[in-house]
Amino acid sequence: MAVRAQFENSNDIGVFAKLTNSYCLVAIGGSENFYSVFESELQDVVPIIHTSIGGTRIIGRLTAGNRHGLLVPNTTTDQELQHLRNALPDSVALQRVEERLSALGNVIACNDYVALIHPDLDRETEEIIADTLKVEVFRHAIADQLLVGTYCALSNNGGLVHPKTSVQDQDELSSLLQIPLIAGSVNRGAGHVGSGLVVNDWAAFAGLDTTSTELSVIENIFKLQDAQPQYIVNEMRDAIIDSVV
Repeated sequence: MAVRAQFENSNDIGVFAKLTNSYCLVAIGGSENFYSVFESELQDVVPIIHTSIGGTRIIGRLTAGNRHGLLVPNTTTDQELQHLRNALPDSVALQRVEERLSALGNVIACNDYVALIHPDLDRETEEIIADTLKVEVFRHAIADQLLVGTYCALSNNGGLVHPKTSVQDQDELSSLLQIPLIAGSVNRGAGHVGSGLVVNDWAAFAGLDTTSTELSVIENIFKLQDAQPQYIVNEMRDAIIDSVV
C-alpha cells in the first residue's frame, strides 16, 4: 500500500528516510505524525531506527542500502555507526565508505539484486557496493541525469524513473535491471522521485503533495495492492500446506 507523509514541512521524505525489506531508517527530530505513519505500516515487520548521519538529518540522501547491507558515508561518526550496528538486524552488513561523492543515496539506486551507480564513482566503491549489498552493479544515467539515486526509486517488483526518461531508455534500463519500469512523478509533478518516495516490496511512502493519480501509478508499478511482507506470505503458505496435509 502507498501512503502519504510529510517531514516537518517537507514533502521530500526520501531525503529524511531510507526503507528496505529488512529495516527502515528515519531522521531524528521529526514530528510524531511522521513517525506514526511509518510505525502503522512497518511496526511489527522491520525495525524502525531513529538516527542521524554526520550530525545531519538528511539520512535518505547520505545512505544507500538493501536487505543485505547498509552503506554510510565517511562523515558518519563512530557513535552513529555503533548505534546503527546495535539497531540493525544481524543479517545486515554495515559499511562506512570513503568516497568523494559522499551523498551515497543520490549516486546509488538499488534493490536486493541490482544497483545503478553514478558513472564517476571510484572502482573501489563499486566493489564495496557489490560485496556489501550483494548486488550486480551497473554504471548508468537516467534521462541524462547522473544522480541515479535522486531520479529513480527501485524495489524488487518494479521501478519509477524520472518523467522525462525516453521509452528507449526505459526499455534499456528495464532489461538491465530485470524489472518493469515506468516514467512518473511524485509530489504533484516533481521529477526527483528518489527524494519524494521510499519503497520496499510491500509498502511505499510518498510526499503529502503526491496526487491520487501518482499514487495509483506507484501502487501499480511496485505491485503494492495486495502485497504483504515475505514472512507473512511464508506463514500463510505453511498454514495452507499443513491444512492440506
